[in-house]
Amino acid sequence: MCSYKREYTENLGYEKTLYTVEPCVYIVGAGPGDPDLLTVKAQKLLAAADVILFADSLVPEQILDVCRKDAEIIRTANQTLEEILPVMIERVRSHQSVIRLHSGDPSLYSAIHEQMHLLAEAKIPFEVIPGISAFQAAAAKLKVELTVPGLVQTIILTRISGRTEVPATEELATLAAHQASLCLYLSARHVENAQAKLLEHYPAETPVAICFRIGWPDEKIRVVPLNQMADCTHQEKLIRTTLYLISPALLPATGRSHLYHPEHTHLFRPSH
Repeated sequence: MCSYKREYTENLGYEKTLYTVEPCVYIVGAGPGDPDLLTVKAQKLLAAADVILFADSLVPEQILDVCRKDAEIIRTANQTLEEILPVMIERVRSHQSVIRLHSGDPSLYSAIHEQMHLLAEAKIPFEVIPGISAFQAAAAKLKVELTVPGLVQTIILTRISGRTEVPATEELATLAAHQASLCLYLSARHVENAQAKLLEHYPAETPVAICFRIGWPDEKIRVVPLNQMADCTHQEKLIRTTLYLISPALLPATGRSHLYHPEHTHLFRPSH
């Protein structure tokens, strides 16, 4: 639904690309908080859209700096879906382009499933634009790879049961049994329970990166042993917007991938 338009500018002597948007809803991932971590497509859409609805409690206002000065900005932190959806539908039917701006990546804990269903039911076209998730930004800040050969090759993205329960088959202690790189979202209010379940399978000295508001100006990252996870969370007074990375990959490791090993051959690097 997004399209490019090529325009030749005689005075400048080169072609420039204009980004045009159609009357539809663009569900855009804003990334973890740093405006520089917006995708190029997200930036271009924000610069062109008529209306932006953004979760102002989860998305930094600085991200709106790239929007058109005359764009309609609608804050939704205190609104329900029943209030938000009619606005999106009305604007699109009025031939305006609408961005629904979510934190992180829309595929994770963003409640877009019901939005997409209702937009489709109302015959409103929509498109989803991915964003960088907090676990990716946190790994970059920590300068770690979460899949280290010979140590860990699986990443689990999950949360502990709270007001929203997880299915019994995804109970935290069950997932912890894999001892994978575990990225725990939306769990700071239940950190004692989470720590106890993790300790059923991970060694007490397993490193945990406690990441608060990654990409925001006031971000905090603390790396502690698993058995200090709850204490550190309370000392830092963290109750929301906190991600926990529990992983053996946070330990110093010497594992090496086969991909670039001189003895590893493949289609583009055959043996001699």
